[in-house]
Amino acid sequence: MKKKQSVTVVEKGAGAIVSVVGDTYRMAITGKQTNGDFALIDMLVPPGGGPGPHAHPAFHETFYVQQGEVQINSEEGTYIAKEGTVVHIPKGGMVHSFKNNTDKLTRLLCIVVPAGLEEFFMEFGKPVAANTFLPPAMDEQTIKTLEALAAKHGMQTFPPDYLDKK
Repeated sequence: MKKKQSVTVVEKGAGAIVSVVGDTYRMAITGKQTNGDFALIDMLVPPGGGPGPHAHPAFHETFYVQQGEVQINSEEGTYIAKEGTVVHIPKGGMVHSFKNNTDKLTRLLCIVVPAGLEEFFMEFGKPVAANTFLPPAMDEQTIKTLEALAAKHGMQTFPPDYLDKK
């Protein structure tokens, strides 16, 4: 018989905060808190920010645009996701990326099912204070580290122009 889980409450601003490729992600609730069922990540994406093309075959990723807008790129095309929009990237490994092409900050809530992506962010990212943005220093060694950690966490990375060819 499975042990009954307790209610988890995460106060505003609580959770580890890391800088990942110039964005700032707060781990609002992690797989360790949900028995691996899901993770919720509060993403702040500055103008010009967002990850390059990548895929994660083992989990679903859903974004809710709380503030601002992002351009979602995938193998199926490009979509501008504005405030209030929900975008679901299905399990199975569809290559996708997103970018804030505006001059204003974008805030996304990202739900990952099952949990796991937050572990990659925690291992690759650099701890920062809330609302702090580090420049995306993507030198050769950092890119190698990113690729190795992505593979370790069941993800694939692709060249920056990968989706331009689609």
